[in-house]
This record gives sequence, structure tokens and C-alpha cells, in this order.
Amino acid sequence: MSEVAEFHDRMLSLGLARVSEAAALASARMIGRGDEKAADQAAVNAMREQLNMLDIAGVVVIGEGERDEAPMLFIGEEVGTGNGPAVDIALDPLEGTTLTAKDMPNALTVIAMGPRGSMLHAPDVYMEKLAIGPGFRRGVVTLDMSPAERVSALASAKGVSTEDITVCVLERPRHQEMIEELRTTGAAIRLITDGDVAGIIHTAEAERTGIDMYMGSGGAPEGVLAAAALKCMGGQIYGKLLFRDEDEKGRARKAGITNFERVYTLDDMVTADVIFAATGVTDGSILAGIKREPGALTAETILMRSKTGSVRKMTYRNPVR
Repeated sequence: MSEVAEFHDRMLSLGLARVSEAAALASARMIGRGDEKAADQAAVNAMREQLNMLDIAGVVVIGEGERDEAPMLFIGEEVGTGNGPAVDIALDPLEGTTLTAKDMPNALTVIAMGPRGSMLHAPDVYMEKLAIGPGFRRGVVTLDMSPAERVSALASAKGVSTEDITVCVLERPRHQEMIEELRTTGAAIRLITDGDVAGIIHTAEAERTGIDMYMGSGGAPEGVLAAAALKCMGGQIYGKLLFRDEDEKGRARKAGITNFERVYTLDDMVTADVIFAATGVTDGSILAGIKREPGALTAETILMRSKTGSVRKMTYRNPVR
């Protein structure tokens, strides 16, 4: 490997799209089959195979879990040929394993890549998240505000009533109190069963998706992936790690985190320019799912570069022999 192989995001972006597409096509045969693990494994295998074809010296910083709980694409795994730039990779081979198994909307394959050291090494713990789309002054909403205050602040910034705000929330018992408080503002709530990366991305395209804000707790690794998407599309995200026990704090320490009260902004989670790709597995509000037609499978992929702010949608028709 050359001493300082540069991170050429433009040259690597199409390769990243291929990685995402391969994982989606591999998991497509498991749509509606009721087997989450098999769907995830198919995506993992395909994603890893494609990553190892890229001329990068890649390290998985957001992956399937620690080495002892994930045989492949674990945190710290080295991928690529080793000939090329040193890069960080954040990935979720199948965001929405349950969605895939049940043939429900918004299952995606997701991957982001940036220069080495550019992405937060988030431990596999919960993170409280708050996200809005582009076009607002920084800090118009914050984690310090109550859910109702966030709705009021965003409505005021948009010049609309609180009843014109739609908040996306992961449907979980832990969010019940928050949902009840949000209801008092008159805001609409879009409840999702899984896939909060997609939920956060929706805020960046509020005119199309109808979602103005995302809030609630979910996996910290997914928070970093979503931040990579917003780095490309614009918007704000705030995250604070949540710890249930000392074991989880130990995981954070292992990842180099010492301030357990820190609120991470978008630029804290993703510190340099990145590229991001996602491919639809099942139909969703961002991307169409895999389509079967005689002799071919068709996939739709979104490919983004934060350096230029470019967002490209591509359709890939893959002949099946």
C-alpha cells in the first residue's frame, strides 16, 4: 500500500453502490420467508464479498457487532484488497431484518465510507436521537428540550402550526410517554416498527416523505449511519449514548469513549467527507424494493457524496440465469 493513498470519494462511490446492491439482491430471495437470520446472513455474505474486491484498506467501525458475536463484518474487521486508501466503513447489511422477513416496507441495505478516523466508533448500546432536515439554524431543536418544546420550536422556525408537524418515532413501549406528550401538541406521529436509519433519512426529504422530525432511542451504530446520510443530504442530528448497566459502559470505554454525558452533533459523528449508499430491499418511501421480472432482478440505489452534496438514484437490472 502506498504511504498516503488518498480517499478519492468519486472513484470509490460506484464501487460502494455495487456493495449495497449485492447485499440487497442476495437478501431478496428471503423477502417474506419469515427467517430474519437467513436474510441477514445472505446480505452479510454478499456485502463482504464485494467489499473485498475494492482497492481499499478498510476497517469496519460500525458493523454486525463485536468479533465474538458476529462471524463476519464485525467491528474491527479488515476488508478490501489492502491496496488503496485507509478508510472507515459503517454498514448495516440489512436494515430491517424483521421488515424483510415479513415483507414490510422500508427494508434497506446501507453502507457509508470515509477516510480513516472519520466516523464515531459507536458502541452497540442505545442512543437518544433527534433529527431534522436542512434549512434551519443550528440548534433550533436540542436534546435538552422536552418533546413538546421541540415540536413548538420547529413549527415556529417553519412558520407553521404544531399541527402541521409530523414526527417519526420507533414504535416501542419505552417511547409511550414521549408519544403521549407529542400528542398534546397536535403534531402527527408516523410510527415505524423498525429501521430508524430510514426514519432519520426521511427528515432530509420532508417535502416528499412528509416527515419533519425524528426522535427517540435506538441503536447507536444506526445513529452514525444516519449521520453519514445527513452529512450528504443536509440536516441536523443530535445523539446521546444511553447505558443500562456497567457492561455497556465498558463497551463504550473499549471504543474510546470516556464522557458518557456527551451530546454528539452530526459533525462529531462524521468528521470528514463521506460517501453513502443504500439499496431498497422492500418497497419504501425512499427507494423501491427489489423487483422480479422474467430473467432479471431490478434494484434501486441511492448514492450520495457529502463533498459535493450530490444525490444520485440508480436502477440496476441484473440478469438472472
